[in-house]
Amino acid sequence: MTEKYTGQWKRLLWACLIFAPNPLIWGGPIAYATPQSGQSSAPLALSYADIVDLADAAPVIVQVRIRNSIPLSAERAGNVPPGHRRVYIEADVTALIRGEGGISPAVTYLYDAPADARGKIAKLKKAQMLLFAKQGSRPGEIQLVARDAQIPATPAEMERVKGIVSTLVSPGAPPRIKGPGDAFHVSGTIAGEGETQIFLRTENGEPVSLSIIRRPGQEPRWAVALGEIVDEAARPPQPGSLLWYRLACALPPVLPAQSVRTLPLPDAEAARADYQLVMQALGPCERTRQLR
Repeated sequence: MTEKYTGQWKRLLWACLIFAPNPLIWGGPIAYATPQSGQSSAPLALSYADIVDLADAAPVIVQVRIRNSIPLSAERAGNVPPGHRRVYIEADVTALIRGEGGISPAVTYLYDAPADARGKIAKLKKAQMLLFAKQGSRPGEIQLVARDAQIPATPAEMERVKGIVSTLVSPGAPPRIKGPGDAFHVSGTIAGEGETQIFLRTENGEPVSLSIIRRPGQEPRWAVALGEIVDEAARPPQPGSLLWYRLACALPPVLPAQSVRTLPLPDAEAARADYQLVMQALGPCERTRQLR
C-alpha cells in the first residue's frame, strides 16, 4: 500500500474513532457569533469579560501546540454553526495554567474553526493555542467549554489569562452573583437625603451588598461590600476587575419588582433610582461573544 493511501486510511480510522461510543462533545455554555453574509469570519479581539467568561467556566486551561488537525465531513461533523468547519485536533500540552490533578501530555478535542467564503479554514498545525476546557470521558480527551474556547497563545494573552485565573482561585475572590435580593431605603430628615442598601444573591451564599448614600449638595456615593458589615473602607470596584465583572455582567439593567415588594412606593422609587446610579457607574459588560 502506498504512503498516500496509508495516510488516507489513517484519517478514516481517526474519523471513525471520534464518533465511537462516548464521543467528544461540547461542554458548558455554547458561545459563538454567526457571521452575516459578506462579513469576515475572523474573530474579534476578546474583551476582559470574554476571557473571564471562558476562564470561569473552564476547570482545565492549557497551552498546547497543535500536532495535527483533521477536518470532518459534513456527515461526521454534526451540528456546526454557519461559517465554520469542525475539525478533530491532536495537540501536545506545553503549559498547564489551571487543572487539578494535572493533564495528559497529549490531548485530543473537537474545534469549530472559522471558515472563509470558500469554506477554507486557517492552518492550525504547529499553532500555539490556549484552550478553555474540561476533562473528557477518556484519558487524553478534553472538551472545550464553548465553540470559541481556543484562542492564540500570544505572550500578552498568556499573561492576561494567568492573571485572571490567579484572581479567580484566590482566597476571598468575589463570588458569582445570581441577581439582586431585597432592597431597603431610609429617607433622611432633610430633602434629598437618604440611604439605600441592596443585598445581592450569590451562588455560594456569601454576603454581597450595594450601598448608596445621598446628601444634599453632594454627589451620591456608592460602594460594594463583601461581608456582613458595610464599613468606611467599602468602595466601588475598579473597572476591569473581577468584582466589576461579577456586578456589571450579572446584574439586570433594572431593579426587579421582587426586590422592593415590601417597600412603600416612595422608598421603592428611591431604591430603583439608586440602583440605576450603580448600573450607570458600572457601565456595560462589553462582551464581544454571544452566550446562549
